[in-house]
Amino acid sequence: MKILLIIPAYNEEENILDVVHSIDAYNQKEEKKLDYMVINDGSKDNTETILQQHHIPHICLVQNIGIGGAVQTGYQYAQEKGYDIAVQFDGDGQHDIDYVKAICEPIIQKKADMCIGTRYLDKTASQFQSTFMRRLGSKIISFFIKITCKRKITDPTSGFRAVNKNLIQEFAKNYPAEYPEPESTVCMLKKGYAVLEIPVSMKERRGGKSSIRFWKSADYMFKVCFAIILDSINSKRKVG
Repeated sequence: MKILLIIPAYNEEENILDVVHSIDAYNQKEEKKLDYMVINDGSKDNTETILQQHHIPHICLVQNIGIGGAVQTGYQYAQEKGYDIAVQFDGDGQHDIDYVKAICEPIIQKKADMCIGTRYLDKTASQFQSTFMRRLGSKIISFFIKITCKRKITDPTSGFRAVNKNLIQEFAKNYPAEYPEPESTVCMLKKGYAVLEIPVSMKERRGGKSSIRFWKSADYMFKVCFAIILDSINSKRKVG
């Protein structure tokens, strides 16, 4: 099976080289190699220079279009090149390359269409649990997903996820721009796709700054919950 890592990156000059080196080190020791494509989402720092200087496979977007648009670009590339599995893998160094095999296994075994790596299913699996506000936000978003989809997703904002060829095609055509992880999960659950979670370890960001601050976390949480409700209503209308 051909596996592609989609790596969205915005102003990741301090992290992107370490992320790529971790993938290269993984490929040296594993029989099943991982391809990867960095999506430089209109970075204003030296991310593009680093990618060019080190001949790192990447797509450069001329302006910042946001995480949803950047990831969708990766899915479009995956579809065009005929990949069997696509894995979202953050460019900030928080995701552990050694867990890619674990989140791909349910896809390979045809037990899931999407597999999400979570910090919260087994809290002993990951020492880094994010900030209190983000954990609270995840719990509230998870509650709304359970109400609307009758499924509990413990880490709805996790960007560490693998999908099969069917979902590559789905996301290449349509991928949420504003709140991509929770909205895409809700949409796939409503369409009847099999979504699983497995415990993974995540790391704290090594360098650079996260775009999410305390007040933004609260704003994000409320807007995501509202978007989930709208997605659920729209799904019912389509079915009807």
